[in-house]
Amino acid sequence: MTARHEVGVEIEGKRLTLSNLDKVFYPATGTTKGQVLDYYIRIAPALLPHLRDRPLTLKRYPNGAQGAFFYEKRCPSHRPAWVRTEAVRSESKGDVIHFCVVDDLATLVWAANLADLEMHTYLHRAPAVDRPTMLVFDLDPGPPAGALECCEVALLVRALFDRLGLSSFPKTSGSKGVQVYVPLNSPAGYDATKAFARAVAERLEAERPDLVVSSMKKALREGKVLVDWSQNDVHKTTVCAWSLRAKERPTVSTPVRWTEIESALRARDGSRLVFDARAALARFERDGDPFAPVLTLAQTLPGPGRLRGAARTTSGAAPPPPTRAEARRHEPPRQAGSGRRPAQPPTAREKGSATGRRAPTGRRGGRSPARRARARRTPPPGDGQRAPGDAYLCTT
Repeated sequence: MTARHEVGVEIEGKRLTLSNLDKVFYPATGTTKGQVLDYYIRIAPALLPHLRDRPLTLKRYPNGAQGAFFYEKRCPSHRPAWVRTEAVRSESKGDVIHFCVVDDLATLVWAANLADLEMHTYLHRAPAVDRPTMLVFDLDPGPPAGALECCEVALLVRALFDRLGLSSFPKTSGSKGVQVYVPLNSPAGYDATKAFARAVAERLEAERPDLVVSSMKKALREGKVLVDWSQNDVHKTTVCAWSLRAKERPTVSTPVRWTEIESALRARDGSRLVFDARAALARFERDGDPFAPVLTLAQTLPGPGRLRGAARTTSGAAPPPPTRAEARRHEPPRQAGSGRRPAQPPTAREKGSATGRRAPTGRRGGRSPARRARARRTPPPGDGQRAPGDAYLCTT
């Protein structure tokens, strides 16, 4: 591809104009915009199936990977007539957003020419925007934890889903983490998948509190790996398999095999899981796309009750006790209109009061009404949001 200020091309019968092909997008390696487009053209057979039918949020870097960027949900009005869009109603603003959808090579090249270095897609396909086709767990290390700790946690995630009878597939984030996908391709809503993903993260944290954290609070991440369950949301996107990343080098979010995760961990060498554009192309040409089953493999989201039964430590021990959030969720519901829970069997203190004797609790009196009210208002760990899918969190 000749580097000129502007050049007209025809791709699969569609005309478009490419610009600034000689502009350096990755200064550390001298990688130009033209080379970025060349990568996307060559990786298209692997990438396009993962983009097809999925609304795309553009993440544009007009001055290259180290420059300022901006997100663009609305497909640009200056798009060619042949670029597909899908209308999605915004719940927060009440209006309709027309997203770009990359179904073909011409649209992919057009988006890359807009400096959309990273391809960020939703977990659903249009028009079924309320039905995710997969679960995702984004493993994000908190320094000094790094890639090797992510590998260890990824294997914990795999082991848990193996016990549930579900297949899972890893890929690198193209940055510092690992992502694990569980294909569904079966009826399931975001309320259920997000609640289930949260329960998985909390269960892993209960099993390995020295290594795993499920809370989004950055102060808790030091030396641990965040199992980010919150990506399972109708409003959130994740970087697509085979997408470039806007890092110092043109690294790629690359599908890998579980044996590669295990090998990197045994060798204590996280660099084995870092692939630039050239390496990613070589892998695809040699091995094909190990992530392809994520698009077609049909699996059923486990129903309430199965997760705790599958929760075993790697040594095969009995599952750990319920997390605090799980314990709260098993409390009886409040009675309608009363603000109180149904009557419970009398406590030792109450029995003691009935006989005129103080119960041997070691404390003087109970909590004040104000303290009880504050306790009722305290949300469970996490974001505190409740949804119909919270039944999946009742894992006993």
